[in-house]
Amino acid sequence: MSTTSIHVELWQVAASLVLVALAAAISFWQRADLERDIAVATARSIVQLTLVGYAIKLIFEADTILLVLALLAVMVFFGAITARHRADKVPGSFGPLLIALALAGASTLGLVVALGIFEPTPRYLVPVGGMVIGNAMTASAVALNRLGDEMADARARIEATLALGATAREAAAPTIRRSLRSGMITLVDSTKTTGLIFFPGTMVGMLLAGASPTDAVRLQLILLYTLLGSVSISALVATLLAYRNFFTSAAQLREL
Repeated sequence: MSTTSIHVELWQVAASLVLVALAAAISFWQRADLERDIAVATARSIVQLTLVGYAIKLIFEADTILLVLALLAVMVFFGAITARHRADKVPGSFGPLLIALALAGASTLGLVVALGIFEPTPRYLVPVGGMVIGNAMTASAVALNRLGDEMADARARIEATLALGATAREAAAPTIRRSLRSGMITLVDSTKTTGLIFFPGTMVGMLLAGASPTDAVRLQLILLYTLLGSVSISALVATLLAYRNFFTSAAQLREL
């Protein structure tokens, strides 16, 4: 497999900000009121990715699994905090999100390492772990956001079901199913259209770096299936743990 080194100059990064200005101009033109969010997002991406880049460089140079685990733990923690803001209608959502992200990351990364797909080294675990935790965060946040809306809309039905003798799990089951579907459907749909409508980032990056198309496709398939597993686990665990917070210990729907 032939590879080439890609070197990106700072002026090239600065030149790409023209596209950011275009996005802000479209927002201003159509009065979408996203200009400030675009500016903040751009500034944060520069600062955060620069800091993460230096952190990853240090981890690669140290070549120790302890630093990798520490970085992944930080990703899980801040991922849970970020997802909690999107699931603000779910009481006590931080705990379920933290457990869901940690379990999704540990199980999927542990499995691909155990199967010999990736070596247990920082060069593999850091980027793959970031993708796994990031997608798990998005899926669990969407699932819990839907869960909060569904529980509010279906309050009368749930109370009637409880009055007929159903358990809290039985009363909330339709809501849990719809929430789980919402969390998973985005990645499932994107997996269906991979290669037909868009090329995923990993595949594009490998092709730009000079890898053979066959290797790029195989690695992308592995990552897609890894992400599917992590998204499924995180959305399932988050919803199964979070729905309990809507009920009292006597299986009564809480007043929120």
